[in-house]
Amino acid sequence: MSFPAQIRIPATYMRGGTSKGVFFRLQDLPEAARVPGKARDQLLLRVIGSPDPYQKQIDGMGGATSSTSKTVILAEPTQPDHDVDYLFGQVSIDKPFVDWSGNCGNLTAAVGAFAINGGFVSRDRIPDNGFCKVRIWQANIRKTIVAQVPITNGEVQETGDFELDGVTFPAAEVQVEFMDPADGDGAMFPTGNVVDELEVPGVGSLKATMINAGIPTIFVNAEDIGYTGTELQDDINSDPKALAMFETIRAHGAVRMGLIENIEEAANRQHTPKVAFVSSPADYTSSSGKRIGAGDIDVLVRALSMGKLHHAMMGTAAVAIATASAIPGTLVNLAAGGGDRTDVTFGHPSGTLRVGAEAQQVDGEWTATKAVMSRSARILMEGWVRVPGDSF
Repeated sequence: MSFPAQIRIPATYMRGGTSKGVFFRLQDLPEAARVPGKARDQLLLRVIGSPDPYQKQIDGMGGATSSTSKTVILAEPTQPDHDVDYLFGQVSIDKPFVDWSGNCGNLTAAVGAFAINGGFVSRDRIPDNGFCKVRIWQANIRKTIVAQVPITNGEVQETGDFELDGVTFPAAEVQVEFMDPADGDGAMFPTGNVVDELEVPGVGSLKATMINAGIPTIFVNAEDIGYTGTELQDDINSDPKALAMFETIRAHGAVRMGLIENIEEAANRQHTPKVAFVSSPADYTSSSGKRIGAGDIDVLVRALSMGKLHHAMMGTAAVAIATASAIPGTLVNLAAGGGDRTDVTFGHPSGTLRVGAEAQQVDGEWTATKAVMSRSARILMEGWVRVPGDSF
């Protein structure tokens, strides 16, 4: 019996913010995977090591969490005045599918550096020292993102003293601007309200803010579902009933937002929408043992990704948090004390994060002009990934 040889594909393993994933240039992929479809999905599943019924991804590059089961494809820009197209694939851990429905805000911080190193940015635009402005077209959500990548001696600077809660070691700061982050295909608030009553079977009627900014997100009050907002990962992820409750909330919220037609479709749309719970500031100890005081933050937020409580905060959800906090009357804004604001510092399981956002009301509709946050990024490994030749 003969078996197919492995093939090798140029790839870079990068951390961006509190996530990490495998980065590819489109032209380096096998020809069958250069277009969307089954071959591409099958290839990325095999690279990451999914589907894995053991949920460990031992035979692949994934790290068995939503934060580490990620892939990125960069290509020549399809839009004028942009440097690169960025396509993100969230790979399911235990199911055979790749979710292309949203962006990864954390990995966005690594896209700028990869674009420079990968030859997408013209050399004459890269300073000897300073910052290189990389204009990114986020192809999943069709939005512009601007990354300010630090440059030293003509090369991307990765080391530095910028500390990010949820990441162990300091690195160079990368400022990321999400331009016009609201959903371009519909209203920022798809129901027309900043707060709705969401009927959830088995849970009850919950107040909910459902917003399309950064990524579709459903916010509920922590106290309405029996939590304080100071919970850490194990408090939620070790409780199957809690996870089932959050998935039920997410599915019914997705229907109300018009993202799916019935709740059964939610199982094949794990990446979006996100579901999060908020509460007013309180003292707590982060997962690293760091003491967070109520006076250090404006609001507490915990968010779930791919069915589990995130260890820190998804970058796109941070955009949703910042945008919602800037709009009076949303649950995030009310938990933060109400009123007008242009930035918010929120507490998450690993610590705190400050994010800025600008929102305005035009003809009765809320719009957001941009959201800004600082992240960091670093190449962890570069070379080739290998997959069996019959993987796709």
